[in-house]
Amino acid sequence: MKRIMTLIAGVFGMAVFFLLAGPVSAGDITNLAGDMPTDPIGGITGMAILVNATAINGLFTSLKATFNKAFAGAESQWKETAMLVPSTTKQNDYAWLSNFPKMRKWIGDKVVKALSAFSYTIVNEDFEATVEVDRNDIKDDDLGIYGIQAQDAGMSAKELPDEIVTELKDKAFESECFDGQYFYDTDHVVAGASISNKLTVPLSAASVAAAKASWGAAKDMMAGFTDDEGRPLGLRPNILEVGSALEETAKLLATGDKLEDDSPNPYKGTIKVVVNDRLLSGTQWMAHCTKRAVKPFVYQEREKPSFVSQTNMDSDDVFMRKKYKFGAEARAAGGYGLWQLSVGSTGAG
Repeated sequence: MKRIMTLIAGVFGMAVFFLLAGPVSAGDITNLAGDMPTDPIGGITGMAILVNATAINGLFTSLKATFNKAFAGAESQWKETAMLVPSTTKQNDYAWLSNFPKMRKWIGDKVVKALSAFSYTIVNEDFEATVEVDRNDIKDDDLGIYGIQAQDAGMSAKELPDEIVTELKDKAFESECFDGQYFYDTDHVVAGASISNKLTVPLSAASVAAAKASWGAAKDMMAGFTDDEGRPLGLRPNILEVGSALEETAKLLATGDKLEDDSPNPYKGTIKVVVNDRLLSGTQWMAHCTKRAVKPFVYQEREKPSFVSQTNMDSDDVFMRKKYKFGAEARAAGGYGLWQLSVGSTGAG
């Protein structure tokens, strides 16, 4: 009887401590409970009280802080070439892309441009990354791996826009944009004429002639783009995007005093290189104009990536499988902006 009263007093004392102290980690609880008595018959120990609402809330508060810190510190490059478009519904309509905004001389009545017959809608999708936490790991204070997983989930959430935008680029030669043509295509129609923003030439810094046939061709192609009234848009690419296989060639074009044949580099200082290690093709390269408010690609965000957790002590997963969960959720989508702002080459020759 005396041992039972001692056990009850110990449990009551711990409960009062938790109420006063607020959330604590499982490790802290382990230290506090280490000297509690053991019931050899029922198997009840001080460790059994580790898994309570206070301990669970403290654990997942810590995991959330780890997630948020990793999210804030992770690198991301999608904003170099894509515009963020907030979304408040399940989808956004981008028919407005058909009217490239350009001032004209005002003579007589204003010329009001109606939206074209093009229909281009981007539908938001759900994304998630989920990790299970075994209740026994909480009891045993074996939680180190979950901190690492929370950190990785935070980094992955930050990189989600990069993955979405890069997939657009990987499929840009075979996916339609607002005018119904592939984003990189040879027959976009402007003012009744067929216009191309697609090349096949490999990127080269071998000589002035080779550089002009690759980057120079993309630059000149973009400079020739006009609006629907035939007026030049005055566009010039400022970003050269490549995968890792073309990194050295691209950086030589952008920063080298001389090209591979020792000839002067006419493009030094005029190009910013973006190396996208996620690109699937080793030969694809792209010339982007990103100096306008509208960008070549769209990242549409309905719900920002956020930390979520399932910590209900009475949930079926906990009762039947002794599993808690945490992870990240987001709602977003990607799409193509103005094809006039980008020239792409397969690099296949």
